[in-house]
Amino acid sequence: MSRILMVVSAADSLTMKDGTRHPTGYWAEELAVSHRLLREAGHSIDIATPGGAKPTVDAISLSPDTVGRDKAEELGAYLREIEADLASPLVLADVGGDYDAIVLPGGHGPMADLYQDPDLGRILLDADDDGLIIAPFCHGPAGLLSAVDSEGNCGFAGRRLTVFTNEEELGGGTGENTPWLVESALREKGAEVETGPAWTSHVVVDGNLISGQNPQSSAAVAHKVLAALGG
Repeated sequence: MSRILMVVSAADSLTMKDGTRHPTGYWAEELAVSHRLLREAGHSIDIATPGGAKPTVDAISLSPDTVGRDKAEELGAYLREIEADLASPLVLADVGGDYDAIVLPGGHGPMADLYQDPDLGRILLDADDDGLIIAPFCHGPAGLLSAVDSEGNCGFAGRRLTVFTNEEELGGGTGENTPWLVESALREKGAEVETGPAWTSHVVVDGNLISGQNPQSSAAVAHKVLAALGG
């Protein structure tokens, strides 16, 4: 059995380009689907957030109008099942290196906190140095921007990855009012971003880095992590 650290945003809003605050958090499908598949395979999962704050689920991600009634009920039921873990996450700053994989689900929350969290940056740089599995998906790859080395460079420059695309953000995300675009930011920092068709599952594996493009990639990312863990 492996130990997995799931790093989740503690943000409950994102400041938009026009200065308004957009309610957000983590995306239910991304956390619930990946957590369930990894747990059902027998691995232990610790959830950690900045400051140990209880993460907020993006209400839109549980709306029947967004995901369908059956899926909304299924996701809500699983989140209630793991409510104790969500209510008392680890403090990200206190997390050590006793893990085999780091998983970063999205939602727009990471654009508000994880992208510049120094504790996450430390954890990711150490994990990458040790060759541990790092698996961000959808907006989770925003967290990779926190991994800045001693010379001020992004620790994932030159790495192949995917992320929620500019096309998806502008066409079905928060649109033109989005404060910044994660795909563009990663490209600017030197990452080699590889995108698939919008709103379809797409996963890129570059050594120990396993990334997914969108919510539809949640299960595929988890399966790739399981394969990399050897089961």
